[in-house]
Amino acid sequence: MSDTATPVPAKESAKDGAKEGDSSNEGGRIWRGLKTLLFGEDESTSLRQELEDVIEQYDGEDAPKPVEGDLVPVERQMLRNMLHFSEHTVDDVAVPRADIIAISQDASFAELMALFVECGHSRIPVYEGSLDHITGMIHIRDAFAILARGEDHPTTLEGLIRQPIYVPQSMGALDLLAEMRTKRTHLAIVLDEYSGTDGLVTIEDLVEEIVGEIEDEHDDAPEAMLVPLDGGLWDADARTELEDVAEQIDPKLAEVDQDVDTLGGLAFVIAGKVPTVGDILTHEESGWRIEICEADQKRVARVRLHPPEGRESEPED
Repeated sequence: MSDTATPVPAKESAKDGAKEGDSSNEGGRIWRGLKTLLFGEDESTSLRQELEDVIEQYDGEDAPKPVEGDLVPVERQMLRNMLHFSEHTVDDVAVPRADIIAISQDASFAELMALFVECGHSRIPVYEGSLDHITGMIHIRDAFAILARGEDHPTTLEGLIRQPIYVPQSMGALDLLAEMRTKRTHLAIVLDEYSGTDGLVTIEDLVEEIVGEIEDEHDDAPEAMLVPLDGGLWDADARTELEDVAEQIDPKLAEVDQDVDTLGGLAFVIAGKVPTVGDILTHEESGWRIEICEADQKRVARVRLHPPEGRESEPED
């Protein structure tokens, strides 16, 4: 008897393969059947849109009665955020340049430790000369390891510097998250079209786009971005998005010819420069006046919005 295996005829192999295919495609047929049952035969509807439609059904006034195991509202919101995550660029989620906390590469180790304690961050960018020349970052773990081992403080910060990721403003947030996972680097420097520093993104910033704001025991209680005052006035953080201003205050106040996203940016456009404390700027399209309450040489921090003449005396609906 020969030890050589007898070849299986081609027709029989194909038959076996068909059986295996029937088994592996069972789930696909079930899913297609469910899609047809729930959404009809419209093949142009994407899975993303189908999921959004289902979520909307459960969030509407005529939502079906929840059963055990259903997604709770916070889970549905996270799922909705995840469905839209790929639409964001790194510029949408980045910490603005004006809010970056960084340290000069010429600083001492003691100054570095003091900054870690003051800001509460785990990573601090290091720059040479200005923020447009960020040479790296320092992780708090590397700095505290020196203290834990009782070693002499280094005379320069050079040995502690790690390389971050450098990305353009237009890069997708999802692409950056994938790159951070691949490179195991959780801080990225966002560069503008002239290779200057536009902002930075941490992995926490990306995750918060899905799960919402993450606060820990060391974070200060967040201040309200928009606070209504007597007489129709509003106190506002200059970082408030114009979309939120349009939704909560007046759609016309968000009308601007140039590409700006925040109240601070709007104030800059109207003034043609960085406005100073006490300046009152008029937004011609809406009649609202923007009073600068807090500012420095580089940016506006808080503003007060004054309604158009006569608006404060209008009766409420």
